Amino acid sequence: MWAAAEASEVTAPGYGLHRVALSPVSEGPQNVVAIYDVVGVGNALVDVISHADDGFIAAYELVKGSMTLVDTDRALFLYRALGTAVEMSGGSAANTMTGVASLGGRAAYIGKVSNDELGQVFGHDLRAVGVQFRPGEPDGVTPTGRCIIVVTPDAERTMNTYLGVSSLLCPTDIDDATVAAGKVLYMEGYLFDRPEAKEAFRRAAAVAHAHGRQVSLTLSDSFCVDRHRDDFRSLVTDEVDILFGNEDELISLYQVATFDEAVTCVQRDCHLAVITVGAKGCYIVTRAEVLTAPAEPVEQVLDTTGAGDLFAAGFLFGYTRDYPLLHCAKLGSIAAAEVISHVGPRPLVELRTLLP
Repeated sequence: MWAAAEASEVTAPGYGLHRVALSPVSEGPQNVVAIYDVVGVGNALVDVISHADDGFIAAYELVKGSMTLVDTDRALFLYRALGTAVEMSGGSAANTMTGVASLGGRAAYIGKVSNDELGQVFGHDLRAVGVQFRPGEPDGVTPTGRCIIVVTPDAERTMNTYLGVSSLLCPTDIDDATVAAGKVLYMEGYLFDRPEAKEAFRRAAAVAHAHGRQVSLTLSDSFCVDRHRDDFRSLVTDEVDILFGNEDELISLYQVATFDEAVTCVQRDCHLAVITVGAKGCYIVTRAEVLTAPAEPVEQVLDTTGAGDLFAAGFLFGYTRDYPLLHCAKLGSIAAAEVISHVGPRPLVELRTLLP
C-alpha cells in the first residue's frame, strides 16, 4: 500500500495586447510572459443534453456511462429521437477552461470549428465567459461537432459524439504564441482519435516545454484509454507533467487488477497525478507521496456531466497560484460539486464566489 520563430499577438481579458516573440521549438525555454494560467486544447463541440430513462438507453442500444463516437447519420438519428434538449457549447477541455475563468483565472482555448451557426455559437459562448478562443482554420465541408448526452435518473451520463470538424485539428491549427504564454497546457485524451490530431497534441506539448511550461493530460474516458493505451503510456512517461483521470481510467491505463497497483505504476511514471474516486474524493500522487482529499458534499447529484472537467479547472487554478496540493484538490472538489448539482457541464454561478 502506498502510505515558431516569428512574433505573434496574444490577448487576454483585462491584460491588453501583447506581442510575443517565439523562437523555434528546439531552442529551449525563452523569456515569454505568462499571460494565461491555463491553455486548453481539445475537441470543440456543442453539447445537446437530454434526460431519459434506462429504457431509452436500451431501445437505442447506447453504452451507458461511456462516450461513443458516431457518424453524421447516427448523430442526426439520435438528435431526432431525444425530443426536448438543452444545447450549449461544450467539449471536455473547453469546459475546463470555462471553469478556470469562472474561478477568476486567465484561460485560452484552441479548438477547431466550422464557419457555421454552431461554430459561431461555440466561439461566442467561450468569449462571453472570458476565455480567449483560438480557432483553427475552418473546413468548408465538415460541420461543427456536437455531443449528444443522455442523462438517466441515476445522474449517469451517456455520450454519443459526432466530432465533425473538431477531429480535423492539425499541427498548423496550434497557435504557438498562445501555448507559450500559458503556465500550464491542458489537453484532452479524446484528441487521440486521429493521427493529425495526435501530431497537433505533440506539437503543442513541444512548444509548451520549449518555453518552460508544464503539460497536463486528462485521460478523458476508459474507452478512450483502451483505444490509445500505448500512446498514453508513452505520453505519461515522457511528456506529461500533470495527469488527470479517474479510478477506472487509471486501472485501464496500466491493465492491472487493483487501484493500489495502478497508483504504484503512475507514481513511477509521472511527476504528478490527480485521480478522482467519485464521492470518496481524490488521490494526489507525486514521486514522494500519495495524498488523499475528500469530495465536497453535494445535497443532490443531478448530472455528472463535466465533473472531471471542472475538478481539473479548480485544481489547476490553485496549482498555477502555487497553492498547496491539498488546497488545489479542495478547489477542484468545490468546482465539481457545483456542476453536478445541476444539468449541464458548466457552472451556473461564478465559481469564485464559492471559494473559501
